[in-house]
Amino acid sequence: MLVYRGAEGGAHSQAVCSSRRRKKSTGDLFQKGYRVRVGHPEKEEPEGVCHSITAAFGVVSYWGLRFLRALRLIQFSEILQFLNILKTSNSIKLVNLCSIFISTWLTAAGFIHLVENSGDPWENFQNSQALSYWECVYLLMVTMSTVGYGDVYAKTTLGRLFMVFFILGGLAMFASYVPEIIELIGNRKKYGGSYSAAMFARYVPEIAALILNRKKYGGSYNSTRGRKHIVVCGHITLESVSNFLKDFLHKDRDDVNVEIVFLHNISPNLELEALFKRHFTQVEFYQGSVLNPHDLARVKIESADACLILANKYCADPDAEDASNIMRVISIKNYHPKIRIITQMLQYHNKAHLLNIPSWNWKEGDDAICLAELKLGFIAQSCLAQGLSTMLANLFSMRSFIKIEEDTWQKYYLEGVSNEMYTEYLSSAFVGLSFPVICELCYVKLKLLLIAIEYKSDQRESSTLINPGNHVKMTEGTLGFFIASDAKEVKRALFYCKACHDDITDPKRIKKCGCKKTKNTYNGYIKSTPEPPLLQSNHLDSALDTSRGQQSVVPLVNNRKGSLLPPPRKRHMVQTEDGKRLQRAQSLPVKYRYHPSNRQFEEDQHSALSPKKKQRNGNMKNSPNSSPKIMRHDSLMIPMNEPIESMDENVKKYDSTGMFHWCPSKDIERVLLTRSEAAMTVLSGHVVVCIFGDAKSALIGVRNFVMPLRASNFHYHELKHIVFVGSLEYLKREWETLHNFPKVSILPGTPLSRADLRAVNINLCDMCVILSANQNNIDDASLQDKECILASLNIKSMLFDDSIGLLQANSQGFTPPGMDRSSPENSPVHGLVRQTSVSTGANIPIITELAKQGKQLPVISFSPDKSSGTSIQMITELVNDSNVQFLDQDDDDDPDTELYLTQPFACGTAFAVSVLDSLMSATYFNDNILTLIRTLVTGGATPELEGLLAEENALRGGYSTPQTLANRDRCRVAQLALYDGPFADLGDGGCYGDLFCKALKTYNMLCFGIYRLRDAHFNTQSQCTKRYVITNPPYSFELVPSDLIFCLMQFDHNAGQSRCSLSHSSHSSHSSKKSSSVHSIPTANRNNRNKNRDKQKKDTVYR
Repeated sequence: MLVYRGAEGGAHSQAVCSSRRRKKSTGDLFQKGYRVRVGHPEKEEPEGVCHSITAAFGVVSYWGLRFLRALRLIQFSEILQFLNILKTSNSIKLVNLCSIFISTWLTAAGFIHLVENSGDPWENFQNSQALSYWECVYLLMVTMSTVGYGDVYAKTTLGRLFMVFFILGGLAMFASYVPEIIELIGNRKKYGGSYSAAMFARYVPEIAALILNRKKYGGSYNSTRGRKHIVVCGHITLESVSNFLKDFLHKDRDDVNVEIVFLHNISPNLELEALFKRHFTQVEFYQGSVLNPHDLARVKIESADACLILANKYCADPDAEDASNIMRVISIKNYHPKIRIITQMLQYHNKAHLLNIPSWNWKEGDDAICLAELKLGFIAQSCLAQGLSTMLANLFSMRSFIKIEEDTWQKYYLEGVSNEMYTEYLSSAFVGLSFPVICELCYVKLKLLLIAIEYKSDQRESSTLINPGNHVKMTEGTLGFFIASDAKEVKRALFYCKACHDDITDPKRIKKCGCKKTKNTYNGYIKSTPEPPLLQSNHLDSALDTSRGQQSVVPLVNNRKGSLLPPPRKRHMVQTEDGKRLQRAQSLPVKYRYHPSNRQFEEDQHSALSPKKKQRNGNMKNSPNSSPKIMRHDSLMIPMNEPIESMDENVKKYDSTGMFHWCPSKDIERVLLTRSEAAMTVLSGHVVVCIFGDAKSALIGVRNFVMPLRASNFHYHELKHIVFVGSLEYLKREWETLHNFPKVSILPGTPLSRADLRAVNINLCDMCVILSANQNNIDDASLQDKECILASLNIKSMLFDDSIGLLQANSQGFTPPGMDRSSPENSPVHGLVRQTSVSTGANIPIITELAKQGKQLPVISFSPDKSSGTSIQMITELVNDSNVQFLDQDDDDDPDTELYLTQPFACGTAFAVSVLDSLMSATYFNDNILTLIRTLVTGGATPELEGLLAEENALRGGYSTPQTLANRDRCRVAQLALYDGPFADLGDGGCYGDLFCKALKTYNMLCFGIYRLRDAHFNTQSQCTKRYVITNPPYSFELVPSDLIFCLMQFDHNAGQSRCSLSHSSHSSHSSKKSSSVHSIPTANRNNRNKNRDKQKKDTVYR
C-alpha cells in the first residue's frame, strides 16, 4: 500500500503491484528504512519505487510496517546468552528488561507514526497529521511516564484508540521495569525501600500472567533417530547441572552423541535457563515430576538409555533426601522396570532400601553412588597414603590440560591432573602374556598405565582384578583399566600389533593396521585371530584361561559390581617347583571369593622391612629374586605357616566375610578415655579424628571411615589406633556401628580444646582428620565450614615440647607395651596400657625405606620437626569449595579458583564432597570405574556385606576358615620412600620409568604416582614440608631422594609371622609390633622358609 499526496494536496492510497523487472520489490523497501522520500516525479532513486509508479502517482512520502523489526530486540538477551556473554542472573535480567522495554517503546511509536501520517480509512485519510518518527517516540515516552505535556498528541481515531490500550500496558511496564532496571544498575536492596501501592504496576502484570498461563517447558521430547538420550532428575540447580554438564560433555571424551533431558517440577531460573541455552544442541529441559507417569511419558523414559538422579548434598536432613530419591527410583522402575538407573545417595545405610525394589538389578547397570561411603573412604585411604584422595578424585574427573611454562610445583601437578581413568579392550597381541609383562609394555611402548583388568567367565560374571600379578595371563576379550590423558590414547592398547608396531618408537603412530582381521564385539569379548605373544617369559608358566572355562587357581576378586563369583565347574591344577600338579579343591563357597594378590616366595636372597615400612609400604615380599617357576602358594596353606595369624576355629578375629578385622561388641564405656587417662596413655602413630556433632546432628556414618582402616589385608599389629575426639552424645549414636572394630577409643570433649588435643598426643599422630556433622544446618554457605576451619587453624598454631626427640625415639625402637597386644581385651582401655610418664613416638606419615640385603639401615628421616602444629599431617573435610582459601595462610590461591587448582587440595590436606559429582557421568559411560573406585577405597565392601549390614546394622563375627582367610589376600595402596633401600640409587636423579619397571619386575609392585615436597625443585636446604601429588609421571621424569611413591602392593602373609625379628634384639617383642615407629632393622635370615613350605604341602589336605 502506497500513501501519497496528490497535486491538489489531498492524500491518496494505492496498492502497488509487484514487477519482476523492478530492481527492488515493495518488501525490499520495507526492510530498508522507515521512510522514503521522492523529490521529483521524473527522478528515480536507486532504492525507491520503479520509475513508472513515481511518475504516475507523484509519491512524496511512503510509510510501511517496518517498525515491527524493533520486536527483534526482544531476542537480544538470548543472543548474548548463546555467545556466553551473559552468565549471571542480574545481567540476564537487566538485558531482558531493557530489551523488552525498548522494543515495546519503539514498536508502539512506529504504529502511531503509521496511523497518524496516513489517517483513518473511514475519513478517506483526511484527518492525518505529519509527525516524524522521533516525535512519536517522544509522545510514547511522555504518555508512559504519565506526564502528558500535550504538545504532541494523536488526532486520528486509530491513534487515540491505540493509546487507550497502550496506556494500560505501557504505564504498568514503565512503572515496574524502570525502577527494577535502576535497581539492578544501582545494586540497591530490593526490599530496602518503603511500600507504595501502584495498581497498574502490580495488578496488570499479574493479570497478564494469569491470562497467558501456559507452561514454557510443557512439551514432549521428540527423540532423534540414531541418537540416545538420558533423563536427569532430582536436585536440579545451577550448581549441580553445571558440574554435571562440565564433566559429561568434556572434550576429552569421545564424541558424546547423547542428548540430555532434564526433568524437574520447578521451572529454571534465569541463570540455569541461560546454561541450557548455551548447550541447546545437547540439552533440553521439561517441567514435570518423575512421580507422574504422564511426565515420564513426555520425556520418553521407556526409550532412554539411562536415568540419572542427583541428590542435594547440602540438605539439612540427609535421610529425607535419600527417601525422596528412593521414591523417584520406585516411580521410574514402576513405569519401566528395565530402565537403567544411577542415583546418588547420601547415607550408607539407606542403600539397603534399594534392594527392596524388585526390579533393581545391579547386573543390568543399576548403581547407587553413596557420597558418605566414598567421601569417608577417600579420607580413610589418605590416612594410609596421604594425598591418595586427591589423586583418585582427579582420576575420575575430566580435567583439561593447563600448560605452565614456569618450573613450579603447579606445572607438575597439572600435568598429572590431566590424566583420567579409561577402559579399553586389549589387543590380541597380548594374549598369553602375564599382567606385569603387559603392564610394562603398555607403559614403556604405548605410554599407557594399566592398573587392572576385567574379564567374563563362563557364567558371564564379570570380575575385576587389580594388579593381579604374573600368575594371570591374558585371554581374548580382556578389558583393561588405563590411566591416560584422553580416550584416543587408550586406543593404542586395542590397535597394537606385534608385526606392525614392534619397531615404532612414537606411540602416536600406533594406528589400526590392516593385517588384523575385523574384530567383532560380542557380549564383552573381542573376536579376533590370536597373534604370537610379543614377549616370552620363561618364569610365567601358569596361566589363567577364562575363555575356556578355567577359573582362577585361587579365590577371585569381586565382580563388576562388587558381588562375588560363582563356583568353578571343575577342579583346577597349580604348578609347583617340582613340576608336580596338585589337585585343588573343587570349589570354595560362592559367597566370598577374592583374587589373591600376586606374590612369589623367597629363596636364598632376602631383604627386610621395618615395621613402619611393612605398614605403609604394603609389606612387599622379601626377596627380589624368587624362584621363577614357583607359583604363589595357595592361601589354604598360609595360615599354617603363620603361628601368630593361625587359623583358630575357636577365635573370631574377622567378620563373617573375612574382609575386615572384628572383635566382640563392646560397651562404649569400655573405650572411653578421660583427659587424664589419655595423657597417661602412650599414643603414637595413631589416627586422631576430630568430629563436630551433637545429639541433633545428622549421622555422617563414621563406620565408612573405620572400615578401610580395619581391612583384613592388614595384619593386626599394623592397624593404626583410632581415637575420636568429640561430643559423647553424638558418638554414642555412631557407636552402634563401631562396637565390633578393634583398636578404637573415644575422648569426650571438643576438637577446639587444646587440652584434649594434647591429651591424645596429636603431635605424634600419623594423621589428624577433621569432620563435621553440623555443616548442613547453616544457611550461610561461607559459614558451613567454620568449625572445621577453626579446628584446623587451632591445631596448626599449637606448639609442643619435644622432650625426648623423634630421632632418639626412633633409634631406640621405642614402642609402648600394651599397643602390641594381639587382643584388645588384654588392655584396660582397648589395647592400651596407662603409663606413669608420657613418651614420644614417631609421627612419620612418610614410609620407612626398604632394607638392602645385608645392610643395616641408618636412622634417617625426612620427617619435619614435630614441635609445631604446622607439621602435623591432617586432612579437613569441607562443604563449600571456596572456604579452602582459609586453610592455608601462606598460599596465594584466588577465592574464585576451582578446588582442584588450590594448594590444600593438591597437597591432599582438604577434601570436598563436590569432587564426587563427576562420578555420575563417569559411571554412566563406564560402570567399571565405580567398581574400581569402591574396591580401592572401601577396603572390600561387597553387595553381600551390604545385605548383612542391612539385616543387623553391624558386622557379624566369623571363624577363621580357609575361605575367610583367603579373602585377606588382596591388593592395597601404599607409599614407598626412596631415600634408602633397593631403590635408593634411583632416588637421586634416576628416572621414574626405571623405578616403575624395577618395582614391577622385582616385587610385582605397580607404581602410579609421586608424593613430592612442594619446593623439591628448588634444591634449597630450608624446604617447605608440604607435599603435592603427581599422577602417572612420564618415563623420563627425574626423581629426588625425598619422593614418596604411590604403589599397589601385594598382601604379605609373612609380615605377621615373627614380629620379634622386626626390632633390635635389645628390645622386647612388644616394641617390635608398633607399626608407626621407625626402626633400623637387621636383615632377617629365612633360609628354612622353603623347607617349611615343602613340609606344609605334604601335610595339607585338599578338599
